[in-house]
Amino acid sequence: MADKPVVVYGASGYTGRLVCEYLRELNVPFIAAGRDKARIQEVLDKVPGIETVDHEVVEVEHAVGPLTELFRGAKVVSNMVGPFIKHGPEVVQAALDAGCHYLDTTGEQDWLLDAQVRWGDGYAERGLLLSPGVAQMYTTGEIAANLCLETPGLDTLDILVLWKGFPTYASTQTIFTILTADWHYLEENEYRRWDPHTTFEVNVPGQHQTALALPWGGTSHPVWFKNDPRVATCKVAGGVFDRTVMAGVVETVKMVEEKIKPLPPEQRQAALAEVAASVQAGMPPRENPRINTSLDSVHASGPLGRAHCVIYGNSNYKQTGLLQAYAAYSLLQQAPKRAGLASACQAFGHRELLGALRSFGLVLEPELTVRH
Repeated sequence: MADKPVVVYGASGYTGRLVCEYLRELNVPFIAAGRDKARIQEVLDKVPGIETVDHEVVEVEHAVGPLTELFRGAKVVSNMVGPFIKHGPEVVQAALDAGCHYLDTTGEQDWLLDAQVRWGDGYAERGLLLSPGVAQMYTTGEIAANLCLETPGLDTLDILVLWKGFPTYASTQTIFTILTADWHYLEENEYRRWDPHTTFEVNVPGQHQTALALPWGGTSHPVWFKNDPRVATCKVAGGVFDRTVMAGVVETVKMVEEKIKPLPPEQRQAALAEVAASVQAGMPPRENPRINTSLDSVHASGPLGRAHCVIYGNSNYKQTGLLQAYAAYSLLQQAPKRAGLASACQAFGHRELLGALRSFGLVLEPELTVRH
């Protein structure tokens, strides 16, 4: 049973460590949990000032029963163990059974849709928040979209998310899991399936060069804006600035479609994991804000209006760590703005989240232009 208000599950990973770092900065006591206590302790020992926050390291089996027992007594579970379509169900069920709010960093659209159907009502009935996808690649762009939507009469979102860096091991595993799922965009409030071979040549605000982008699994945004009365259509392009890396991703998508998708499910997962491990087998270096930059650009349009919002930032994994920690910090003090399945902006407010990112120096003041 937890005697701390927040449990970070998967704390030994790259992003889990950052969540713990920002919980320390917000002075929030937490339990760092996972399947290997020694590994978690080794990671936390390298966090500067970790001794200044009340925390505990706990080893736990990845099963509903043990996780429920660990979570009971806490208020928030921050789950860092992906791919979430594979490892998430036990954690979501355990958090619900223990009466905890649930957060994760997923980019898996199929996981969002599955979680909505399986647990959305259960969380809502108990006044609990179920918020997958609290992360830079989804939340910062969602903030930009909501800034555009403050202008009435705009119903179409064209979202671009780019960052400079390389995915962590866990992110790479998740990316390869996404490749086997169907990807959707939103058109007239209906889900439409992307052709998996779709690519975009995108104009990048602030530079002369274009970039290569993909639907990136559809992302979380079409799910969050489904049934939002302000939005009828939402399409998203995403990727990294490095064109060579993106060209490799395009070839990987083709390989998955031709060689891995036809395999039986049990062979498919093993083949994907092997390829993913060959791409990124270790932990990348800590982010350098001069190098690891991010860009979120949203064009919003309607019959008689347009808005464009750009948010320049750095250290996208740090942004994710802070968003997770701030979400937990907020939930300890007040109820979310919406219970059940909800995005970070729906649960906490887009301007509040922007304020948190700005206060830690992770994003510039958004550039917003409006014509109507």
